Amino acid sequence: MSGANATCTIPVSGMTCAACSGRVQRSLERTAGVSSATVNLMTGEATVAFDPHATGPDQLVQVIRDTGYGAELPAPTANAEDALESLERERAAEVRTLKWKLWVALVPAVILMLLGHPHTAGARWLALALTLPVVGWSGRHFYSRAWAALRHGGADMNTLIAVGTGAAFGFSFFMTIAAGWVSTHGVVPQVYYETVAMIIALVLLGNLLEARAKSRTSSAIRKLMGLRPATARVIRGGAEVEVPIADVHVGDEVVLRPGERIPVDGVVLRGASTVDESMLTGEPAPVVKEPGAEVVGATLNRNGALQFRATRVGGDTVLARIIALVRGAQGQRAPIQHLADRISAVFVPVVIGIAAVVFGLWYAFGPEPRYLHALISAVTVLIIACPCAMGLATPTAVMVATGRGAELGVLIKGGEALQRVAEVDTVVLDKTGTITEGRPRVVHLGLSDDDLRLLASIERLSEHPLGETVVEAARARNLTLLEPQSFGVKPGKGVIGTADGHAIVAGNRALMGEHRIDISAVEPAATALAEQAATPVFVAVDGRAAGLVGIADPLKPTSAEAVQQLNELGLRVVMLTGDDTRTAAAVARTVGIEQVVAEVLPEQKLNEVSRIQAEGRVVAMVGDGLNDAPALAQSDVGIAMASGTDVALDTGAVTLMRNDLSGVPRAIQLARRTMRVIRQNLFWAFVYNVIGIPVAAGALYPLFGIQLTPALAAAAMAVSSVSVVTNSLRLRKA
Repeated sequence: MSGANATCTIPVSGMTCAACSGRVQRSLERTAGVSSATVNLMTGEATVAFDPHATGPDQLVQVIRDTGYGAELPAPTANAEDALESLERERAAEVRTLKWKLWVALVPAVILMLLGHPHTAGARWLALALTLPVVGWSGRHFYSRAWAALRHGGADMNTLIAVGTGAAFGFSFFMTIAAGWVSTHGVVPQVYYETVAMIIALVLLGNLLEARAKSRTSSAIRKLMGLRPATARVIRGGAEVEVPIADVHVGDEVVLRPGERIPVDGVVLRGASTVDESMLTGEPAPVVKEPGAEVVGATLNRNGALQFRATRVGGDTVLARIIALVRGAQGQRAPIQHLADRISAVFVPVVIGIAAVVFGLWYAFGPEPRYLHALISAVTVLIIACPCAMGLATPTAVMVATGRGAELGVLIKGGEALQRVAEVDTVVLDKTGTITEGRPRVVHLGLSDDDLRLLASIERLSEHPLGETVVEAARARNLTLLEPQSFGVKPGKGVIGTADGHAIVAGNRALMGEHRIDISAVEPAATALAEQAATPVFVAVDGRAAGLVGIADPLKPTSAEAVQQLNELGLRVVMLTGDDTRTAAAVARTVGIEQVVAEVLPEQKLNEVSRIQAEGRVVAMVGDGLNDAPALAQSDVGIAMASGTDVALDTGAVTLMRNDLSGVPRAIQLARRTMRVIRQNLFWAFVYNVIGIPVAAGALYPLFGIQLTPALAAAAMAVSSVSVVTNSLRLRKA
């Protein structure tokens, strides 16, 4: 590494909110020699660009640790799969731990709520016994992380939880162990253990949902890796030998049989076949491969044997680059800065300061016993500022919204995804399998039944999807197919054969020209089909033009309506496809899309999404194929069709379960309304605090002799929580 262009990626542990990742990022950015730093909360990684003459990875790890979070450099020999396995194990362990912590907190919280307010000494000691495991184990990390934030001059959600629950627990503990002494001074012992347990349980529920979302981030890359075959057959010393894929070198001759996945990228030397490259292009029609043609690793060889020379292996293959693109795009996505974290950074220090001032004023000027009144007032301020409702504000809205989304056929992967969807102003749509059905079929049949039977009889021996659609059309008409006397494939042109004594030629114009067949009578119909995004197949029987078959990938019935709804929402709609320009333009014109970018490969799709983002746009990418995975990851919101590959589903933040494009405007409308509800929730969560804190501090005492007690503070919290839950439930009718 030299110059100022060195980069490293460092796994970071212990981050729980946007404030955490922001604090780590600021610490790295302030480090001498660092030119840029990006910390991703979801992937738990920091990507740092630095000058190796000024600093190094070990020093950067120490900077992160000094900020209060865990960091370790990956092992030098670890490969991408080892790193993923380690990350998956860590996240699975995190989910399991949070589940246990949630149950340990939730069960005592429910019991305490059912028992009601403990008035006797025995009941208070029982409540304390039930709460100790909650504070000592389930919620312990809140206190340790709050302390770490405090040591580094920060405050986040952990700080609010620690201050509120710590104050309530500390006060309740004192009232329990010193109940007799407190009673002799004219104060009725009050404890708030149920508040402590319930706050911790609710926040843990939110943490668990977030951890589950994080656990999915690596599965897309693992599925990409799984597409590679484990071995390859190469020519060594004049003999064919099977070797691990890692032992294939540039220049090796690789032997490929029908039905096998291609192990590495290369150039065909001998043989002819068709290859399914839909994982790369997203288009269903296989591509003819003859000597001189390029083949791509992980694509599927269909019906012929090939020998090719390896040109790219290991990390240089197209698949490896796609994996790198997905992983890199995920790492570049900045975490959402939650409003609650931004408020807490200011709110917590202010509340602590107010509590300290209140304690001092009551201790100096309050009635006897002054120290007890001072303690009660200070604790009341802290309790009323406790983020019970704020802890509910986002999780309840997210839970209701995601449940409602599922009813609408839209799966949204958590609160961050909801917020990103709500901010979208540009929707990029893939064509095949998204706007269209992704399955070619006959849309025009200009043949007699007799000629169709002859054509289907020879096409049944073809493995080309277009031939399969012709056979399906014949069977739909209940035609009895014949046994062909001969059959041949003209790669890239069509098929020829003989059935029932008749010679059949079916294919494109070039094939008709080779056989000197006059197709002028059907040319106008062929041109019209092409303008409608259909592929014309010319058919000749015994040397005469018998007719025309039009095959197309039909539009989904709801695509045009969905595009119209997106336009009505004020969104910019763009079609991005690997298909040819004429076909893409015809489809776009039909559904009402004005902007089209066609003939693009996966890397170009990602670059196009990046270009739109560079304009200041918030982009949602809708796709269904592996070729869409990098663009889905790069976009601000990846929306995957349920009919698509597992990779697309895992990369997308939103999944349309009904394979219906109309789910996109539904998702955006739901997300926008959810974000409005969350903001309203945060308002209600704090309005009680804003009103209650001055009262808790004693603002009404000089005039009316009213002092807000911790019990009333807890009641105010309950009211704000009810307001938040009730407001969130409105989303059930969204």
